[in-house]
Amino acid sequence: MAKRKASGAYLTEGEKIAGTVFFVIYLLVLPFVTRPALDLLGRLLGTTIGESLGNTIYYYVIFAVTLIIFHRFIGHTTTLFLENAGGSLKVLVVGLIAFYGLNELIYRLTRLVVGSHTNLNDMTISAQIDAAPRTTLLIVVILAPFVEEVLFRGLVFGGLRGKSRLAAYAVSCALFALLHVWQYALVNQDITYLALMIQYLVPGLVLAWCFDRSGTLWTSILLHAGVNALSYWAILA
Repeated sequence: MAKRKASGAYLTEGEKIAGTVFFVIYLLVLPFVTRPALDLLGRLLGTTIGESLGNTIYYYVIFAVTLIIFHRFIGHTTTLFLENAGGSLKVLVVGLIAFYGLNELIYRLTRLVVGSHTNLNDMTISAQIDAAPRTTLLIVVILAPFVEEVLFRGLVFGGLRGKSRLAAYAVSCALFALLHVWQYALVNQDITYLALMIQYLVPGLVLAWCFDRSGTLWTSILLHAGVNALSYWAILA
């Protein structure tokens, strides 16, 4: 299958500007203000918003904001997927094989580099599954993959790809990895925890390749959702 132009090239200037502002807020601000904002909302409503309901509200809000900001881009990438669904699904299958093949190698490398460090992001998700399995399933399989793919692959990778494919891969993978570890490193005041970014480089690389190769974001969204679904069922098993 011939490589198609990634649909991130079709981001409008408005989507790039508004999306970049939202991305910075999503990555650096929301992790600190979401819980206080939910507590304030709970006091105003005379109720308590627990972790499960709070996570649901948070992801529905950022999902809605993502749809509003990137609605033209999402419509275009959906059209591209429907025009070449067979080719996109072939790329998805290759990506799935590469994901699990390379992940095993990276897992072993991570153990050598970080030693006894525990992946706190995985522990948090496991705890959320135990506390609210249905809500967490909705978040990790539908809402989170959609938002993360639009931002990291659509906005970051797609925005940089026209200038430098190498930079697009490097920056999108690094930011995607940073998303999953920086809060824990900061809260625990342990900069060595950032070494766990290694575990997220393969997912970021494979997801970006799927988008780049197929030309439609739905390939990486479906792969991301599928991998998360398999991980979810593995935790429940």
